[in-house]
Amino acid sequence: MANWSDPRPSAAPFGTTANKTGSTAVDAGLRSYMLSVYNYMSSGVLLTGIVALLFAWGGASSPAAQVFMGGGLLKYVIMFAPLGFVFALSFGQMRMKTSTMQMLFWAFAIVMGLSLSTIFLVYSPLAIAQAFFATAAGFAALSLYGYTTKRDLSVFGTFLIIGVVGLLVASIINMFLQSGPMGMVISAVGVLLFAGLTAYDTQRTKEMYYQVRGTDMQGRVVIMSALSLYLDFINMFLFILRLFGGNRD
Repeated sequence: MANWSDPRPSAAPFGTTANKTGSTAVDAGLRSYMLSVYNYMSSGVLLTGIVALLFAWGGASSPAAQVFMGGGLLKYVIMFAPLGFVFALSFGQMRMKTSTMQMLFWAFAIVMGLSLSTIFLVYSPLAIAQAFFATAAGFAALSLYGYTTKRDLSVFGTFLIIGVVGLLVASIINMFLQSGPMGMVISAVGVLLFAGLTAYDTQRTKEMYYQVRGTDMQGRVVIMSALSLYLDFINMFLFILRLFGGNRD
C-alpha cells in the first residue's frame, strides 16, 4: 500500500542502493526541517512567556496593570497588534525574504507577550504553571500523533477551521452576555478544537516539506509552520487556563 503522506515518486526498487541513499537523505532532511519548525515554535513560546512575566512583574503596580487597567489607546494597540503581525506574515510570505519573516516572527512573539501579560494579573502562578505543563504534555502527544499517523487528517481541516470561526463568534457574543456556563462551554470546545488543529497542522507541516525541500521557499515555510503550531499551543493553553484556572490571586 502506498504511503499517502509521502508524495515522493517511486524510484529504485526496495533494497537497492539508490533507494536506501535517497530515502536516508530525505529522512535526514525531514528531521532537520521539523526540528527547525519546533525550535522556532518553542523559542517563540519561551520569548512570549518571558515578556509577559516581565511586563506583569509587580502586580498592581506593574506596567501591564497600568496599561490595561488605566485604559487609553495603548491598551488596544497591544491587544490587536498580534493580529496585525499574523496578517502581515500570512499575506506577505510570498514577497518577503526569510530574514524579514524571522524578524516579524520574533516581534510577534514579543507583542504576544505584552498582550498575554494580563494572565499574571488574573490567575495565580500555580494555575498558570499547571495549565502550561498540561498544554505542553498534550501538545507533545498530539503533535507526535500528527507526525506519525498514516491517517489523512486533512479531511478534518475544514471542520476545525469552521469550528474556530464559530468559537470566535461565540466568544464575542459572550463578551456582552458575560455568561459563566457559556464561557465554560466555549473553553472546553476551544481545547478540543486546538487539540485537533495541533495534530492537523503537524501533519500538514510534514507534508509541506516534500513540496518545498531544496527550494527558496523552505525557510519561509518553516517560519509559517512554526507560527501555526505556536498559535495552536497558545490558544490551547489559554482555554485550559480559563477552564481549570479557578485559583486566582
